[in-house]
Amino acid sequence: MKKIFNGKKTTKLGTEKKPAVVNVQTEERLKEVSSIFEEKGWTFIIELEPDKPEDITDLDILLNPQKTKIVENKVGRNEPCPCGSGKKYKKCCGK
Repeated sequence: MKKIFNGKKTTKLGTEKKPAVVNVQTEERLKEVSSIFEEKGWTFIIELEPDKPEDITDLDILLNPQKTKIVENKVGRNEPCPCGSGKKYKKCCGK
C-alpha cells in the first residue's frame, strides 16, 4: 500500500520559504508585475530576460486560487431512481 500524505506541511506560494518566481521581457513589465506583488504583500523573484518568453504562472496562481470542489452524493444501487420512475436505480438508469 502506498502512502500519499508524508506528514509534512506544504509551503504556501508567495512566502519567504517559497517565493513566487516570474520571468518578464521588458523593464516596464517588470515594474508592473512587481507593483502587483508589493501591493498584495507577496514575496517574489523577478528575472528580466528579454530572450525568453514571459512566464507569470506563479502570479496567475496567486491571483486566481483554486476553489474547493463540492462532490454530490452518489445514488445508491437500491435507492429510488432520481428520474422519478419509481424503480430502483439499479433496474432503471444504473444499468
